[in-house]
Amino acid sequence: MVPILLVLLLVLILFGAGFAVKLLWWIALVMLVLWLLGFLVRGTTGAGGRGRWYRW
Repeated sequence: MVPILLVLLLVLILFGAGFAVKLLWWIALVMLVLWLLGFLVRGTTGAGGRGRWYRW
């Protein structure tokens, strides 16, 4: 009985880790798209040049 419970626990842990990793990949992809869009929609400065959309 104990080995079966250990195997089931291992399956649950691996399934949870796989789901978390997949979720993190989707979050990373969304952040990459937002970051790239930031370069496309940034405004212009008073002198006509391209302004920075970040502060650093």
